[in-house]
Amino acid sequence: MNRKKKINQTLKAKAKKANAKLHAANKSPYIAKADREQLAQAQLVIAPSAGVADSVLSDSDAAHSPAL
Repeated sequence: MNRKKKINQTLKAKAKKANAKLHAANKSPYIAKADREQLAQAQLVIAPSAGVADSVLSDSDAAHSPAL
């Protein structure tokens, strides 16, 4: 009986490992604090320039739209 239990235990463990490999992890990969700061700085550099372009477009759109 003990031999059958050990065989079943190893087969179940192998099946469990194989099943775990098929399913990808749901959490995102770890990003170091320094890398997060660099990404934040890059977004701050990009965001204001995009915000200025949007405000310029909306001002020019307002000038071309007919007044009510």
